[in-house]
Parts: sequence; structure tokens; C-alpha cells
Amino acid sequence: MTTTPTPLWQPDEKRLNEGQPAAFRARAEQLAGTPLTDYRDLHRWSVTEPEAFWNLVWDFCELRGHKGERVLAPSPVFRHNRWFPDARINMAENLLPRHDTHTALVSIDEGGRRDQISYNDLHVAAGQVAAQLQAASVEPGDRVAGYMPNRIETVIAALGCAWIGAIWSSCSPDFGVEGVLDRFGQIEPKVLFACDGYQYNGKWIELDERIQALHEKLQPELLIVIPGRGDTSAVRQALNWRDWLAAAGAPPAFAELPFDHPLYILYSSGTTGAPKCIVHGTGGALIQHAKEHRLHGDLGADDVLFYFTTCGWMMWNWLVSGLQTGATLVLYDGNPAYPDATRLFDVIDAEKITHFGTSAKFVQAVEKAGAVPRDSHDLSTLRTLYSTGSPLLHESYDFLYEKVKPDLLVSSISGGTDIISCFALGSPLVPVYRGELQCLGLGLDVAVYNDDGEPVVGEKGELVCRAPFPACPVAFWNDPDEERFHGAYFDRFENVWAHGDYAEIVPHDGHDGLVIHGRSDAVLNPGGVRIGTAEIYRQVETLEEIREAIVVGQQYDGDVRVVLFVVPAEGIELTDELRKKIRTTIRAGASPRHVPAVILTVPEIPRTVSGKIVELAVRDVVHGREVRNRNALANPDALAHFADRPELA
Repeated sequence: MTTTPTPLWQPDEKRLNEGQPAAFRARAEQLAGTPLTDYRDLHRWSVTEPEAFWNLVWDFCELRGHKGERVLAPSPVFRHNRWFPDARINMAENLLPRHDTHTALVSIDEGGRRDQISYNDLHVAAGQVAAQLQAASVEPGDRVAGYMPNRIETVIAALGCAWIGAIWSSCSPDFGVEGVLDRFGQIEPKVLFACDGYQYNGKWIELDERIQALHEKLQPELLIVIPGRGDTSAVRQALNWRDWLAAAGAPPAFAELPFDHPLYILYSSGTTGAPKCIVHGTGGALIQHAKEHRLHGDLGADDVLFYFTTCGWMMWNWLVSGLQTGATLVLYDGNPAYPDATRLFDVIDAEKITHFGTSAKFVQAVEKAGAVPRDSHDLSTLRTLYSTGSPLLHESYDFLYEKVKPDLLVSSISGGTDIISCFALGSPLVPVYRGELQCLGLGLDVAVYNDDGEPVVGEKGELVCRAPFPACPVAFWNDPDEERFHGAYFDRFENVWAHGDYAEIVPHDGHDGLVIHGRSDAVLNPGGVRIGTAEIYRQVETLEEIREAIVVGQQYDGDVRVVLFVVPAEGIELTDELRKKIRTTIRAGASPRHVPAVILTVPEIPRTVSGKIVELAVRDVVHGREVRNRNALANPDALAHFADRPELA
């Protein structure tokens, strides 16, 4: 007999009847001509009447531009459907919705330096970038790249680029030269923006040599360097940011662009080969982000949005789109746990943040540090906490409600670089349950398929999207026959987007929740039974003795055995007694099939620059296979700890 779980958070009457999500549901009811009594009704209407839904999103979110008459030019091929085919739109115009002294951006670094800019001044600065790019003969479709930390100038450069219809692409400055070339080298940028240094973990990291090397290899027509300290940079042949802006003429008119005009190029992690260059369109990113900020996050003009991200992660693009609401965005550059684990909670109080975004790993780190933000900080302005990057552990939900804030709307979100947005996320209209993403994204026909391509509920399977959606990528760069594009998403199920997540839909009264059990390409298969890696991490990472872990499946004796690598906490050794405790914890919390056959220690776990652990790369090393793109890793030398282990022979 199954028991109904108790919600950790329930929407009150004010949440249900006030705010943007409630107002949108009321407008949708008028269009539907029938009551939409709960979130499931609203979601069902949004996917059965997609043209009415997305048309309403455009109007409700007050997108600027010429919408045109048609919402959809349909095609029998999923990826060839065209949304708003007659529209003309500009991202920069939509992200500069107000012209006043209201603060648009606040930039903070780990050392405490703080800068801010108003919407009026942001509009002026972005217009200066647009004017200078146009004067340099940058045209719509040309690529402009940023090798930049997360600061105000990065947003200004991206807005100026979008203003004239050029394509923006960025990498975090913690990428090495080869990692940047793996990305920017494919798209051949005409202009490169760079900062000559950044702060991390109490140190200033100089970038002059890297920028010089990138300039020589990429040979952009323009190199503009933003000095990180002082007013000048030592990079040869570079234009100074301030001088370059000061020489700008009058800003051009916003370029009126098709809905699917390329806006951003983002990159896959690249751990199994050269990174895929994923091209996202102007309208798709804009309307999807506006929907998520307003209808799922209830973000408004008086709110303050923060997300800890680098400029090499799609959450930076998502964060910047928060400007469309007229809210204030807070940018942070540096180590989020410097000088201690509560640093970002200081920022919440200082900046009166209402919507705070971070990673599941950060939440775990705060918990393991023994911090109790509820006692040490005010947090009175904080309403919503977003988490992504990996599944938020059940125990992390408990920590957030017990030790951070009891009335917090915890929105675990999941999607990714491929769609520059979310397939499942939160909503103030539905309860929060332990271990679950609250709901499926509006307008997205999300389902879970079993191996036979049949939709299942309450069972694990492949996360899919069964119908076209505006944030589907426009293309992959240099993929003229769409072979790589098709192979990435449509090889498994005909004309259905397969996302690569191993997931489970959990039905509730009035809505469906979602649990992510890990990446489907990293699923373990001992004895022919599929096991999600997240189920093991959930158990291991609750142990105080373990700082972090990574699990892979090893081909062994005609089967697959589960191998767990752990990084013990400081001063802890992996003894037989601790191994027994790990196995007992996994057996009790998951199942006997989840129990690892082998448990080994390593000093560190390899990660991508955006912080994600790389199970596939470790699996290759364990099997003696070459890892094809080590440049995608922040710490590629860590792979050596997994090679030639006699315990795995």
C-alpha cells in the first residue's frame, strides 16, 4: 500500500489567486472556454492547444516586436516546425523594457567589489556597443565571442551584439586556451571581448597571456579588452573597453529579425569529442525564458533575481533574460563559498534578493559545512530558491526547509544547454514534494518513455518531448545535413525529442511531479536491471565521512558491476568499516542492486568547467579507452586517479 507524501510547501490562497501565474491561468480559462481548475488542466490545455498557448504567452509577457498573423507553420518533421514565421523581433529591445534609474544589474565579486548600473545607463552602454560593432562592419549572423567573467560589461557586450543581430557566444575565463579554441575555433568570431583577469578563491588570475594566444589563433578583426584592475591592459593589439565605448556614435535602430534568427551559440560539454555548437534562435529563447520567469517564477519588476553561474553555462543566458521583466539582476563572480559557505547568504540579505538560484552541490556544501542560514541571516526577502546542475537530494529539501527558510518555494529545475531552458521546473500554483521537481513546463509535451517507446507514469524511463516547442535549437553549427542534430535527439524515438535524462513522472492530485534519476547514457545495468546513478549519490552524499563521489558501471565477467569512487572528508580513511557503512546505507535507502561491488578512494572527481561530474569519461578510463576531449574538463589530471587500478582488474 502506497502512502500519499506530505508536501513540504503548500501554495496559500494569495499564491493561488494573485500574481502572474494566477492571472495567466485566468486568461487561459477565457480562451479555453472551460474551467482550468488545477495545474494539470492548465498544462494539458497548453500542449493540446499550442498555438493558442504561445500566442497568449507573447501577449501576456508583453513581448516587443511584430508578432505577425501566424503562430505556427507546421511540418511533419519535428525540428522543421517554425514558430511565429511572420514575426520580427529583437532580443536587446525586449531585455531593455524600461528607461529609468531603476537598477538593472548589480555586479559583486568574491572580494566584495560592487558595481551597479541602471536600466537607462544599460540602454546607453548597449547602444554604444551596437554602434561600434556596426561601425566595424559587423552584420547580422556574424559571431561575437566573450571570454569573460560574470560581470556587467559581459551583459552590455551581449546586448549590443543582439541589438544588431550578431550571434553571441561566451566562455568562462577558467577555460584554458585549448578549451576555448575547441569552442570559438569552430565558429570563427569576428570580434572577441575579453577581460584581462578575474578573482577566484582569494587570488587574482591574470589572463593576458591566454588572451594573446587566443588572438593569435582566432585572429578576430576586433579584440576589445576590459581591464579587470586599473584602466589599461597589457594585451597587444587590443582596444580598451572604455575608450572604445567613448568613441561610439549614435546607436542604430534595433535590428528587426525573424523569430528564429540565431541569437546564441552554446556548447555541449565536449567530454566525448569536440563540443557540439548549439545554435539558439532569438524568439525561442526569449519567449521560453519569459514564460519561465513570469509564469513559473512569478518574477516581476520589483523583484531581485540571482543565479550563481559562469558565462560558459546556459544559466547565464537564462539569468540575463530576467531583464525582460524589469527586475534587478545580481551577478556574482568568484568562488561562491569564499571566504566561507555562507557568502551567498550575505549577498541575499545585502541585495534583498527575492529569487535565488544555485546548484544542488552548493546546497550540499552549505549543509556539510554545518551552516544554519536561518539563524545567521535575515532572508526575509527570499521567496524562491532555484536549484539545478544535478538532482537536488531528498535530504537537501529537508535542509532547506529546516535550516534555511520554512516558507521557501524550492524550485528544482531541469532542462539544459540543448533547449537553453527547462523541461520541468517549479510553480507557485502547486505543492513542493521531497525529491521532486514540481511540475512539467507549460507548453512542453513532456513524457517518460520505456524502452518500447510507450509513455509510462510511475516508472523510470527516457525523458522525452512529444511535440515541437519554440526553444528547440535552430541548428548545430557546421551541420548542413542535420546529421549530428538528428543523432543527438531523434535517433532513439522517431520524431520525438529524447533528452538523455533517466526520469520518472510522479502523479499527484492536480499535477504531475518529476524525478530525475541521472543521465540515461550513464545508467548502470547490473544483471540487466537499469539503475540511475542519482539513486546512489543520494545515499552516499548523506554520509558525513564522504565529501563527494562518482559511480560507473564496469564490464566484468560477462556482466556489469557497480564501481563507486569516493573522496573522503578531511581526515577520514576508507576502512572496511566505512565500506560496510556505505553499502548498508545504499542497500537500505535504495536496493541491494544499487550496492557497489567495488568501493575505492580518489583524491578528486573530474568535472567539466561548469562543475558537472563526468561519469562517461571516468567509465572510459576504467575500461582503458581514450578520453577524446580532455580540454572540456576543469581538472583533466584527475582522470589519472581512475586508471590502472589493480582492484578493477
